[in-house]
Amino acid sequence: MELRIFNIRIPFLYPFTTSFGTEHARDALILELRDGDITAYSECVTSTRPDYGYEDNSTALHLIRDVFAPMIKELPSPQEFNAMGKKVKGDNMARGAVEMLLWDYHSKAKGMPLHKYMGGTKEHIDVGLSVGMDSIPRMEKRIEDALNAGYRRIKVKIEKGKEKEILGAVRDRFPEIVLTADANSCYSIHDIELIKSIDRYNLQYLEQPLNFDDLIYHSRLAKEISTPICLDESITSPEKAQKAMEIGACSVINIKPGRIGGLTDSMEVASICRRNGGHVWVGGMLETGVGRSFNVAMACNPNVDYPGDTAPNSRYFEHDIVTNPFVMKDGSIAPNRGPGIGVNIDYGEFVRRTESSARIF
Repeated sequence: MELRIFNIRIPFLYPFTTSFGTEHARDALILELRDGDITAYSECVTSTRPDYGYEDNSTALHLIRDVFAPMIKELPSPQEFNAMGKKVKGDNMARGAVEMLLWDYHSKAKGMPLHKYMGGTKEHIDVGLSVGMDSIPRMEKRIEDALNAGYRRIKVKIEKGKEKEILGAVRDRFPEIVLTADANSCYSIHDIELIKSIDRYNLQYLEQPLNFDDLIYHSRLAKEISTPICLDESITSPEKAQKAMEIGACSVINIKPGRIGGLTDSMEVASICRRNGGHVWVGGMLETGVGRSFNVAMACNPNVDYPGDTAPNSRYFEHDIVTNPFVMKDGSIAPNRGPGIGVNIDYGEFVRRTESSARIF
């Protein structure tokens, strides 16, 4: 048995700008586990900087190599590893990468597609698109192209001071579309009056307006605005999801399996949200075709009821590291049908994009 980790870099088709800053490429950590005739993969959703959360590629590499990898030498089930891994405080993204590696391995061992192995019931999922901040004409052009392609929901990134410019222009141009906005924690509780001005744009929800780990002030804000609040960064565990729903901090949850520590807890978060009358969708971290395949499998869960950020990677990369990228048709995509995550690695592209690699065991 062999476990290796690869650091790859894939340029984006165009820069992706949020309130955190601008990214020009996806710097990804890819795990590869070989055992007999099974080769399993996963992707860590960290990046080079700790801006979305406190983890980055360097911290994740340490945790995966020195803490989590030794726990999987006997190939435990994802649920068994999840219980062991939770003894480590935090570091969900590193833990999630290893947990999802086990999901791929065990579903391949069973000869089942991952979404079926997880109990997914959908054969197709509705797709939304996330549009980074740019000049208004370029944003409008990307939205127009997306709508012509059939996307079911458009999300735009905003930041404090630019919300009226961006949302006003988009709503004027596209008055009837399902529109959401993601603030990536750029507001504070002192900005309530400014945030209330967003109500006029008829958003399906406003995503993560306040601090990345806050629940209390989101609960206060939810009582002041009519736009539903969606939480992303703040939801890092089933316990936090339960607390958020109990105090009314949100009515929508964006599940990113890597942020929550893997698929086991992601499914529990989805169940908690729906039991409390909320809505669920699956987001993304601009993953390669490897990481995106886990998101698509999660979106097949019956508790996921809103379109997610699961657009085909052709929207972001000129060349992915898989030869069978997802393809959207009529606003939806189908999960892979092969065993496990079902991706076919483009080894030539994979090698070309690899900046470093190491054997863990």
